[in-house]
Amino acid sequence: MVDTARGPAEPQGHPPAVDQAGAVPVAGAAHGPEAESAGRPGTDGGARATEADAAGSAGAGAAESTATAESAEAAEAADTEQLDRPLPEGVRRRVVGIAADALGGLPGVDVPASLRQYAKFTPARRAKYAGTALAAALESEPLFRLRIADRLRLGQPDLVRALEAGSVPGAADPMDVAAAAYLLRPAGWARLVAEAGEQVERAGAEGAAAEAARLVEKLQEELAEVRSQARADLDRQRAEAEGVRREVESLRKRVRSLESDTRRAQAEARKLQVELDAARAAAGTERSAAEGEARRLRHRVAELETALEAGRRSAREGRSVEDMRLRLLLDSVLQSAQGLQRELALPVSQIRPADLVDAVVPGSASPNDVARRGLAEDDPALLDQLLAIPQVHLVVDGYNVTKTGYPALPLEQQRIRLLGGLAMLAQRTQAEVTCVFDGQDLDVPVIMAPPRGVRVRFSRTGETADELIRRLVRAEPQGRPVVVVSADKEIADGVRKAGARPVASVLLLNRLSRS
Repeated sequence: MVDTARGPAEPQGHPPAVDQAGAVPVAGAAHGPEAESAGRPGTDGGARATEADAAGSAGAGAAESTATAESAEAAEAADTEQLDRPLPEGVRRRVVGIAADALGGLPGVDVPASLRQYAKFTPARRAKYAGTALAAALESEPLFRLRIADRLRLGQPDLVRALEAGSVPGAADPMDVAAAAYLLRPAGWARLVAEAGEQVERAGAEGAAAEAARLVEKLQEELAEVRSQARADLDRQRAEAEGVRREVESLRKRVRSLESDTRRAQAEARKLQVELDAARAAAGTERSAAEGEARRLRHRVAELETALEAGRRSAREGRSVEDMRLRLLLDSVLQSAQGLQRELALPVSQIRPADLVDAVVPGSASPNDVARRGLAEDDPALLDQLLAIPQVHLVVDGYNVTKTGYPALPLEQQRIRLLGGLAMLAQRTQAEVTCVFDGQDLDVPVIMAPPRGVRVRFSRTGETADELIRRLVRAEPQGRPVVVVSADKEIADGVRKAGARPVASVLLLNRLSRS
């Protein structure tokens, strides 16, 4: 806060102290810097001069100087007044809200350095994060306060004119009146701010009193309700106690009746125990007699089993004699036949009756002899005929087939889909199936479990899948049927020279899609 007798205002980097409630103490008047800044281009005075030039007014410069001088004089006169206590919190919030709304529309030169970092914030964020800085700037920067007051003139012209005329509108909100008086600083502004604070305090006190009265009335009603509820609970508990007493008396009568029944039941139990002891004695006598009869019957059964075993032994001995005679006769016949074979030097027969039947013996089939009946190269029946050849070996160029059939899938999904189809094909045809993938560009080994019936191989580093397929074909013995699936013409020519049958990839894809 700067006293009018001390001259220039404090630097902007040292804002006035703020109390714990966030209120800013009232500052004194600022002289030279404020008067010089009031006529600077880019301020609201400059903006008004620009508007006057646009309207064709020839005396815009003179009017601007006059308005600036009048504002400076009014501010100097108003700053002689001071508040005798901190700015009321409600008025402070209203003033900060007005400044936060107007800050975004001010030119950069009119914004204090401490507030420029908040200029691009929304008004709500400015009021939240820059409230203290805005209050300090309004108190320590008279020119900034005048720019905010000019914005207030545009937003509430009637209220501003009334305050400048020295009257207060009766229907105006006291908070709005106090905030406008603080920004405009007309004569008697400190009184208006103090009166607004007193009105707010009185309204708060009246509201608190009304709320307390309402709360007391509510508590009295609740107390009456609790008392009524307590009386009702007491009456209910008395009725329940009377019911319990009657129930206890009934239970006592029931207990006496049960005790009498218990004595009768005990007498009946003693009588039944005597009868039970007699029955147990009779049962023991009968059990002894039954055990004696059982021993006699077991002895008789043992005798019969001994007789039966003797009869079976006699029958086995008689059958053994007959078997021995038959075996001796069979051995004699076999030895005689063997002796006759040795004497005549007869060789073991290698000819079967079916070999003597006159018929045409078929030649050995090869993959090059299949499908000479005009089948299309993409007909799945052609591949069925090739796989029907005994001991056929099907070699598949993996990536050539997958990139022909489903190139949009990732390589891993291509391998999984192809190997699944080949596994089903191998299970149906029982053919040997080898699927070859190009592995020369692999950084790490591929971890996978080959499906049942399909051999999976990757080419080594520096070797292509085409070279691995040629080595697989050359490794097969001459004459074994080998079928290579690939759309690569170079592979087809190479394996054809080695004796294998090349087929197009689309042929295998059609066959797998049919499955």
